[in-house]
Amino acid sequence: QVQLVESGGGLVQPGGSLRLSCVVSGTKIFSRYDMGWYRQAPGEQRELVASIISRSTTNYADSVKGRFTISRDNAKNTVYLQMNSLKPEDTAVYYCNAKYMLSYWGQGTQVAVSS
Repeated sequence: QVQLVESGGGLVQPGGSLRLSCVVSGTKIFSRYDMGWYRQAPGEQRELVASIISRSTTNYADSVKGRFTISRDNAKNTVYLQMNSLKPEDTAVYYCNAKYMLSYWGQGTQVAVSS
C-alpha cells in the first residue's frame, strides 16, 4: 500500500520558480523505486516530465530540459522537482509516480503559470 503525496504547487508568474515535493510512504525500500514526475495540462494527455532511476540517471522532456531538475532524498522518502524559468505552457496538474514491481501515483498538485 504505497502512498504518494505531492505538494508545492501554486500560482506563479512567468519566469518564476516552484519546487514540488512528493513524499512516499508504505515502503521500506524507497531507494529502489524509480521515480518520475508527470504532468497533464487541460485538454492534453499525461506526459513524462522527468525521471530519476539512480543517483546518476535522470531524464527530462525536451520542453523542460535546462529549467527543471529532479532529485531525491532517500533518507526522507521524498522526490523533488525544482522548476525554474516557468512558462505558461508549464501549467498543468503535476503527478508523482513510483515504480518498482508495481506503479503508484499521487493525487497531483496544480501548477499555474500566469500573469
